[in-house]
Amino acid sequence: MTTMLGAFVLGTPDPPALADFYRSLLGWVEVDREPEWVRLRAPESERPGLSFQWEPAHTPPVWPPRPGTQQMQAHLDIQVDDLAAETERARALGATVEAHQPQAAVRVLRDPHGHLFCLFLPGA
Repeated sequence: MTTMLGAFVLGTPDPPALADFYRSLLGWVEVDREPEWVRLRAPESERPGLSFQWEPAHTPPVWPPRPGTQQMQAHLDIQVDDLAAETERARALGATVEAHQPQAAVRVLRDPHGHLFCLFLPGA
């Protein structure tokens, strides 16, 4: 039996808008688009992909985590060559930088719908 990760899916109240953010951030291509579902993939491979599904009651997690608050279930780690430049590019696309940064070679950000993601340098 062969298994592989097919896609990572983020819930959001606006799948097309969030897909546009990640398409620009990652340089990926759009494969499917419907009002309640969008799928992206890297230009050179079909899978794994990054998908966005309609979730009207999405509640962003609290960062850093605190007991009794909405907890982060997962996040994306995105490797970059220039942390400062890519952080600024992500901000220009609509991301926000979190105040709490746990490591020097990693930047914790939020996408426009509140999902946490990290930009990191190789070796971090």
